[in-house]
Amino acid sequence: MSDRDAQVLTAARAAVARGLAVFPLPAGGRIPERGWQHQATLLPERLPELLAGRGVGIGCRASHAVALDLDVHGDEDGPGVLEALAARLGKVVPETFTVSTPSGGQHLYFRAPEGRTIGSSSGGRTRLGPGIDVRGPGHRSGGYLVGPGSVIGGRPYVITRDVPLAPLPSWIDDLLSRRQHATKGRP
Repeated sequence: MSDRDAQVLTAARAAVARGLAVFPLPAGGRIPERGWQHQATLLPERLPELLAGRGVGIGCRASHAVALDLDVHGDEDGPGVLEALAARLGKVVPETFTVSTPSGGQHLYFRAPEGRTIGSSSGGRTRLGPGIDVRGPGHRSGGYLVGPGSVIGGRPYVITRDVPLAPLPSWIDDLLSRRQHATKGRP
C-alpha cells in the first residue's frame, strides 16, 4: 500500500467512525461513477478494497447528514458569510466535523434533522448566502462531497476538526426550510 493510499484510508476510516458513508471517487477527480449511491458504506472493512488508488466521496443520504460547503474563491468567502449570518441572528455555528478544502474553504458536516428532507443547492441559491453550498440527503439519492483524504490538483482535503457531527442548528434548518417552501410548486 502506498503512502497516499494509507492517508486516504486513514481519513476515510475517521469519516466512517463519525457515521459518514464513504464511496470511491476517481483519483484526482470530483465526479463519481454512475451508481455511487449504492457503493456508499459505513463498513470500515470494505474501505481498503473500495478505495485502493481512489479518492473519497461522502454520500449525504447514506450518512443522514447535511453538509455546508463554504467556498473561498474570487469574491466568495463562505466561512465569513456564515459567521456574519450567525452573528446577525445572534447565533453560533457549533463545532462539528470539519474538512478543509484545497481552495481554503471548509466542509461542515451536521446530522440531518429527523423527518426533514433537505436537498442540495449551490451557486448562491441558498438562503444562507453567497459562497455557501448545501449538500443534503435529498428526496432520492442525495448530495455528496469530496471527502477527506482526497487530493485534487495536488492539494488534499484534510480533516481539521475531528469531532462528532453536531445536529444541524435549528436556525440553519429554518432558513433552508424557507427556501424549499418558497420554491415548491415552481417548475
